[in-house]
Amino acid sequence: MNAYLKQIGIMLFASLLALVLTSGLPAASASANPCNPCSGKMKNPCAAKNPCAAKNPCAAGDKTDPKLFTRPAGTTLMTGEHSELVKEGKRLWNDKKLSTNGLACQTCHQGGASFAPSFAQPYPHTVAMVKEKAGVKEVHLDEMIQFCMVRPMAAKPLPWDSRQLAALTAYTAEVQKTFKPKPGAANPCAVKNPCAMKNPCAAKNPCAPKAANPCGKK
Repeated sequence: MNAYLKQIGIMLFASLLALVLTSGLPAASASANPCNPCSGKMKNPCAAKNPCAAKNPCAAGDKTDPKLFTRPAGTTLMTGEHSELVKEGKRLWNDKKLSTNGLACQTCHQGGASFAPSFAQPYPHTVAMVKEKAGVKEVHLDEMIQFCMVRPMAAKPLPWDSRQLAALTAYTAEVQKTFKPKPGAANPCAVKNPCAMKNPCAAKNPCAPKAANPCGKK
C-alpha cells in the first residue's frame, strides 16, 4: 500500500511539473532572479524616481514670448533715491514671494554664482539663455530681470513703472560692478550638479545576455 501511494504521489508531482513547464509561466526561481530578462516581476533597483529628473527652471518649458520681457517703447523706470532703491532691491533679491515656485534671485546667484561671463559687460548685451529661449539677441538689465521673473521664477513680469522693478534693477547693477567672471561659468544654470556623480547603475550589467532576444521568441 505504501509503495502504491508513493507511486501515485510521484505521478501527481510529475503532472504538476509538466503543467508549469507547458503553461508559459516563469518558475518561481526565475521570477525571483533579478538577472532573468524574461521576468517582469522584479523591480529595477535603479528605476526609482530620479531626484535629478525635476525640470531645470532655467531650461524648462517652451520658448518664451519676447513681449513678456521686452520694455515697451517710451517706457521708463520709476526714479527715486538710488541708495534707497538699492537697499530695497537687495531685500527683493532674497524674496521668494516674487516667484510661484519658491525661487528668489538669490537662489541661483548666491555669492555671484551662475552668472554668465557676459554679465560683466555693459547692458544691453547678448545673454545666451535669452537668445536660446526667446530668440532675442540683446537685452537691457531691466529686461533681463523681467525675463528671470517669467522664466526661472515662473511668475508674471513686474509692472514696468513699479518700484520693485526699479529697485531690483538698481541693486543688480551694483552686483554687476563687483562681479568677476570665472572660467567655465558660461552656463547660467551651471551650478554644481549634486546628481552628476557616477551613476552606480551605469556600470555594465552582468545579467545582460549577449543574444538579441533574451526571451527566445522570434
